[in-house]
Amino acid sequence: MATVTQIGPRLGIAPTCAALGLPRATYYRRRRPPRAAPPRRPSPRALGSGERAAVLALLHEPRFVDHAPAEVYASLLDAGQYLCSERMMYRLLAEHAEVRERRDQLRHAVYAAPELLARRPNELWSWDITKLLGPAKWTYFYLYVMLDVFSRYVVGWMVAHRESATLAEQFIHEACARQGIGRAQLTIHADRGQAMISKSVAFLLADLGVTKTHSRPHVSNDNPFSEAQFKTLKYRPAFPERFGSIHDARAHGHVFFPWYNTEHHHSGLGLLTPHDVHFGLAAQRVAERAAVLTAAYAAHPERFPAGRPMPAAAPTEVWINPPKPRALEEVALTH
Repeated sequence: MATVTQIGPRLGIAPTCAALGLPRATYYRRRRPPRAAPPRRPSPRALGSGERAAVLALLHEPRFVDHAPAEVYASLLDAGQYLCSERMMYRLLAEHAEVRERRDQLRHAVYAAPELLARRPNELWSWDITKLLGPAKWTYFYLYVMLDVFSRYVVGWMVAHRESATLAEQFIHEACARQGIGRAQLTIHADRGQAMISKSVAFLLADLGVTKTHSRPHVSNDNPFSEAQFKTLKYRPAFPERFGSIHDARAHGHVFFPWYNTEHHHSGLGLLTPHDVHFGLAAQRVAERAAVLTAAYAAHPERFPAGRPMPAAAPTEVWINPPKPRALEEVALTH
């Protein structure tokens, strides 16, 4: 259209439109200023403003607030009263965004995503409880695991017959004692299971000077490190379909957790073991790996077209729900 407007006065409107395949009627129609639509006359069948307000007020009455317009319409007819059609009731409710529910509704609390940062071992722990299948259907054992988020080191585990706040309190107290946790040193993160949010556990953490945080309700990825650790446990070939007794479950834990801590090369740790990161051996391990790769490069540089290889570095910080980039900049400035 702009091309016709620019070229048309020089070459003529008809040739230009023919060259562009544009009907001349379209050109002239679009050149005309738009005409204002005539005002729409109200329908003689329409309700007046007062009548509309009266119908809406009726729909808000306690006797009708829980009822659909069809029910209100039928009830009024049975009472010998007609105000408007059922469809008109729907229109009035839609105009006021009340089609679905017109009563005051319970508003669930809005939970912010926990944003937790660990820069060293024993600064942030994550714990959870998972079920282990017992010898018969509907029988379970409960595995409690406390994990250091920075190093992924399992600082404590326990298998019990049930999930309870008393056992959780004992479990946390023993894990803190083994690691020598001081006041205001540690944050412990968990989901919202019954044992996790119990008052006895909350009082214990307060006595120990430990900060507690919880996942948002029904959000599984707010506790990702514990979930990933359980997946490693249950996807190993040696993990049985069922445990014959609680002693079998504990025996399996005595094999699995030492392997996990000292032999499992964790992809999130630059293929270091949790033991190396937790006890300050990461830099030494990375230096030893770098020496091995340097020797391999010196022997056969043609096998490394990208240059001398370097081992993956150990993590320097680990987040649960990292904040957006602007918030990360603020955190960096405050530290």
